[in-house]
Amino acid sequence: MIAELSLYGLYVPTLLLLSILALICTRVLGRLLMRVGFYRLVWHPALFEFALFFIFLGSFSTLLMNRG
Repeated sequence: MIAELSLYGLYVPTLLLLSILALICTRVLGRLLMRVGFYRLVWHPALFEFALFFIFLGSFSTLLMNRG
């Protein structure tokens, strides 16, 4: 995996960018699941979203590693 990316001369860790992307995906999916009423079935919604964030983060990092 690439350790860092250069954005206009500023080096940004790849994990930071993947974390931001995972956070955005978690928020979007969380709002969608809230709208359909899925959270009534979940015991601890905050813990569920925390796990969902790490699922997205792990998926994105695995996809990035397998790409190269």
